[in-house]
Amino acid sequence: MEAATVYRFQYSSSCIDWRNFESKPLGSIRYTQKVKEDKRLRALALAHLQPEKRRDHRQRSVPDKNSSALLESESLLHSQFDEELVLKRKAEEVIPFLNGRSMYLVGMMGSGKTTVGKIMARALGYTFFDCDTLIEQAMNGTSVAEIFEHFGESVFREKETEALKKLSLTYHQVVVSTGGGAVIRPINWKYMHKGISIWLDVPLEALAHRIAAVGTSSRPLLHDDESGDAYTVALNRLKTIWEVRGESYTNASARVSLENITSKLGYRSVSDLTPTEIAIEAFEQVQSFLNKEDGMARPDGL
Repeated sequence: MEAATVYRFQYSSSCIDWRNFESKPLGSIRYTQKVKEDKRLRALALAHLQPEKRRDHRQRSVPDKNSSALLESESLLHSQFDEELVLKRKAEEVIPFLNGRSMYLVGMMGSGKTTVGKIMARALGYTFFDCDTLIEQAMNGTSVAEIFEHFGESVFREKETEALKKLSLTYHQVVVSTGGGAVIRPINWKYMHKGISIWLDVPLEALAHRIAAVGTSSRPLLHDDESGDAYTVALNRLKTIWEVRGESYTNASARVSLENITSKLGYRSVSDLTPTEIAIEAFEQVQSFLNKEDGMARPDGL
């Protein structure tokens, strides 16, 4: 308990300089649609969804390996450029209906919340926060793994709730990446529902592959004495954690299923998806949620 006292968690200027994370001031955003621009971007979106556009350009008949590499590089650049244009348009479609509301990404560990969250924040012109990072900063740089080891999960969860409370009551126009277990405390949903919560739903098998590739040193809940290969051990632990958390994720405002995106784009595996493609789908699901929300707010469809 003495250690816990030393690391008393206080959100003060000595722990976190919140000025470094100030969000942009609220303001009206002019949103206009032009028929010609709509047609152009719809065509772009359709091209984006065509899997044949991603075929390996090395199959082309080229005079030498250098030319092949050049074609492949140019194809990749065009693909990334197309993705960015679609992403920008999706963000522009959503912004007028957000009214400055923040977004909270939830999902199992390794689901890509931080990576996708940063992309979404950039597209929206929002500020990005990683909840785990805020907690580490507030505890003088103590890592999440060390917090679990020295103070236990319950202490970490209390600090997580304090962080979400601070973010939801103080900031607007932010995208927040939450910890994988943030969903198990009802009070956290109270804070996250002040904005829009987005569940990144990734198959456990895909998560196990990701985690096995990078290791579990930064993921205390995956530390286990179970013997076996890294993938099998990670998958078994994820299944146990899912049994506790799985239903809680369904409280999110919007669900982004990587399996659905993979099927829609005609890919073979969720590992073929880019973070930008996931962010695009997230905006689409947020738009769907906002449309339903707007419909419920208007009696008799008026």
